[in-house]
Amino acid sequence: MRLVRHFCRKPTSPANRLCSSNKSTLSTVADEPFSPAPHLDPSPYPARSNYASLLQACLRQCKKIKTRHLFDEIPQRVEALRICKVIHGQSLKLGVGSKVSLGNAILDLYAKCGDEGFAEKAFRELEDRVVVAWNSILSMHSKRGELSRVIKLFGLIREDELLPNEFTYAVVFSACGRMADVSFGRQAHCDLIKVGWEKSTFCESSLIDMYAKCEVVVDARRVFDGAMDPDMVSWTAMISGYVQVRLLEEAIKLHNKMLQFGLVPDQVTSITIINAYSGLGRFHEAHELFSKIPNPNVVAWNVMISGHSQKGLESEALDLFVSMRKSGVKPTRSTLGSVLSAIASLGALDYGSLVHAEAIKLGLTDNVYVGSSLLNLYAKCEEVESAKKIFDALDEKNVILWNAMLGGYGQNGYPEKVIEMFRSMEQCGFQPDEYTYTSILSVAASLDSLEAGRQLHCLIIKKKLTSNLFVGNALVDMYAKCGALKDSSKQFEQLEVRDSVSWNAIIVGYVQKGEEDRAFEMFRRLNFSGVFPSEVALASILSACAGIQALERGKQCHCIAVKLGLETSLYSASSLIDMYAKCGEIRAARDVLSRMPSLSVVSMNAMIAGYAKTKSDLEEAISLFREMRVAGLRPSPITFASLLDACEDPRRVYLGKQIHCLVLKSGLRCYEDFLGVSLIGMYMNTQEKTDAHSLFLEFPRPKSNILWTVMISGYNQNDCNVEALQCFQEMRNTNILPDQATFASILKASSALSSLPEGRKIHSLVFHTGFNSDELT
Repeated sequence: MRLVRHFCRKPTSPANRLCSSNKSTLSTVADEPFSPAPHLDPSPYPARSNYASLLQACLRQCKKIKTRHLFDEIPQRVEALRICKVIHGQSLKLGVGSKVSLGNAILDLYAKCGDEGFAEKAFRELEDRVVVAWNSILSMHSKRGELSRVIKLFGLIREDELLPNEFTYAVVFSACGRMADVSFGRQAHCDLIKVGWEKSTFCESSLIDMYAKCEVVVDARRVFDGAMDPDMVSWTAMISGYVQVRLLEEAIKLHNKMLQFGLVPDQVTSITIINAYSGLGRFHEAHELFSKIPNPNVVAWNVMISGHSQKGLESEALDLFVSMRKSGVKPTRSTLGSVLSAIASLGALDYGSLVHAEAIKLGLTDNVYVGSSLLNLYAKCEEVESAKKIFDALDEKNVILWNAMLGGYGQNGYPEKVIEMFRSMEQCGFQPDEYTYTSILSVAASLDSLEAGRQLHCLIIKKKLTSNLFVGNALVDMYAKCGALKDSSKQFEQLEVRDSVSWNAIIVGYVQKGEEDRAFEMFRRLNFSGVFPSEVALASILSACAGIQALERGKQCHCIAVKLGLETSLYSASSLIDMYAKCGEIRAARDVLSRMPSLSVVSMNAMIAGYAKTKSDLEEAISLFREMRVAGLRPSPITFASLLDACEDPRRVYLGKQIHCLVLKSGLRCYEDFLGVSLIGMYMNTQEKTDAHSLFLEFPRPKSNILWTVMISGYNQNDCNVEALQCFQEMRNTNILPDQATFASILKASSALSSLPEGRKIHSLVFHTGFNSDELT
């Protein structure tokens, strides 16, 4: 297979090509004055001892710079760069700067220090550009993230028929992996075989890593299986590849096979397997492996913390962070980002303030990742003004921070502020990116504003962003949430590439609009698309199964969840429990709960709701509620609402009142719609109309439309139709607009009273408010 040619005209030599004014990939740098090296002989005649001294001094500096990233060890790099310039200047005075060994050492040091200009200058000055010199240039561009240059320069090397060594190929394969350019990677692989480096352990591990990062694990495994004696790097690369494509069970199997060969995993391998265990929700094994790591580094701690946080085990993530700090390990921006995310999910603002203080102490608040995590924390804790203060205090803002602030306003229901921030962003010279438009489209979806969504769609077309996957997914989601499922489906079909988010948006849209058959069809297509179903897609389709009591389809989804390692994950397991409970399979639901590695409020709520709905198993629901409290889990409004719904029998009113007392003791606000509806509903269902009325009067004004409707409906079902009409009149006096459910209840009350005048008044009001009277009657 022929390598891609990057230049049409072939210059006479690599040197001429590199300094060519038209085709050069390396820019010309003006000479800078150098200070003489005081420890060297300033004689104009080069001496062997001076050459050796310069070479040794340069090599010593090269050894000091070991880290991969240009932003690491900045003070050491600055000092090494200063010394390198002195050595370079002295070598030029002595006339030995272009000699192969010293010239290559100077070039390598410039490259490691990240000084592209002087590295290029040193490269041009070399008498003979051997492959080692090219490797230094390739490595420098790779570290700077200039991956396309790595590919171009490799093409120049092969055009000049210079034989690359194993390090050359390793850098090229690394660039291909990071770019996900498997096409060029395969060309370089063919070239590697022709040159004869295919059995190099160094090249084998690089190839495995490249194919794994390109998510072509079949080819990665083929190279791995063909390796004579794979080293730890190869094993780790292959395991990491499986983890990356979420074949977590395969990763664990390969790890076990490695142990059978008697290989002792290093910290990198162990961290990769911990990541796999965390992804499967197997935290017991993750903790066991983590405990075997001697002096775990910050990366190991980060994987443990983020793994727990991503699986909804936020409290455990915070406990790990505390343990990490006690062990003396200094947190990084990744650590703080994961911890702040966990705190945001818990809504633990006090704890978040402590972590914020630590971020200030460590000087990490100016970091984009930490800054956006702090904004997210305060936004989720409904402290939008605090988030805005952090945003305003940042000296340097970028699009990521603007997007975080836009998202914060959107989450807290400030659409006007989102629009205002969007305009300010453009006025400040920041160009909105795909994430900006994603946030704005999310606001349109939350407002159910189809018109605003269509206007944004037009703007996106003008900006030529319709082919962007993130924007395309946001459009699918926006149209689905606004109820325009035809537009959503059309946008989905126009996507050139679909990921799990694309499928999630369309499946969730169909499920939420009650179009279960279309949702099932989309889920079937997803399984044949090559994209693994996500936890969101599984949870949504299980919700559809529960809604229509499609037990057999639910069992099929359960099998898929087991295959993907999602059976015990928080949302999938909770959805499975809900599906089995609603289909009357309480024992199967309880089995799913028992297999979960740890209890959570979400899963316990699903099980309690399942027991409560069967009515006869209310005692089991109460038992689970007690177990939940013993485990230290704080009941949510959903927990109490599920229990209250089970107390609709007048014989259980005493139990309902006890639950009401527990609600008050827990500090939850009874007057909020969710709990208020359940409490009033419980009293009305148990024919305790006086208690329901007293509770309703205790709720602060203005009472919501939902609470008024529940009261009217409750009076209606208890044949208190006069009270229902009086309640409706009070509702109108407080300027609360009735909805379709309100009208349905009050028309029924009028009919029961045979009150034609009242019926006509209400019918007229129905007509003037735009509701369909045929649907109500």
